[in-house]
Amino acid sequence: MTRATLDKQPHEVATMFDDVAANYDLTNDVLSLGQDRRWRKEVAKAVDARPAQRVLDLAAGTGTSSLPFAATGAYVVPCDFSLGMLREGKKKHGWLPLTAGDGTKLPFRDEVFDAVTISFGLRNIQDTDAALRELYRVTKPGGRVVICEFSHATWGPFRKVYEEYLMRALPPIARAVSSNPDAYVYLAESIRTWPDQPELAGMLQKAGWQKVAWRNLSGGIVAMHRGFKPGA
Repeated sequence: MTRATLDKQPHEVATMFDDVAANYDLTNDVLSLGQDRRWRKEVAKAVDARPAQRVLDLAAGTGTSSLPFAATGAYVVPCDFSLGMLREGKKKHGWLPLTAGDGTKLPFRDEVFDAVTISFGLRNIQDTDAALRELYRVTKPGGRVVICEFSHATWGPFRKVYEEYLMRALPPIARAVSSNPDAYVYLAESIRTWPDQPELAGMLQKAGWQKVAWRNLSGGIVAMHRGFKPGA
């Protein structure tokens, strides 16, 4: 992975996630100080999955993020392009229909999902615009998208402290709990260069999504964007 340019070559990103798959869920819990569980609860509320609905959980990793949707009675498809993550998920949640797929070329027909969601994975896809268009393509008319992603703190002093944490505190913590700490340095750098909340909203609108809005979590460290596909 070329950290200086953050050039997201798909095979390199996939390999990076393969390397951290075994301890991925634990590492995220430690690095986020337990906040990731609260963020995912908010995503589940926003997706509002219902019994018999079809939900696509893109960049699902080991499938842990898909469990709240399955618990509602919805048919959830966890999809990820890291085979290492999917293999780890198969050990933990073998009953889930874990599916290998590239976010820019999803292996699904048009208009098959009632809801599509991706948490902390959109910034790792090489072509963000293509991914947003693909999510739109596989969503039914009237369906919804929920994107939860690291973003930019809204209060200046807090933003400075947070960025210091990302670049100084995160690497040594990652070395202690992760099998590939360099991967988390890349992830920290990718957060700093990611579009802010209004810019991502504009990208969603460009892809065709309507009624786009966002909600800041944890002071803007994380932002949850939502949109709807017209036509129902």
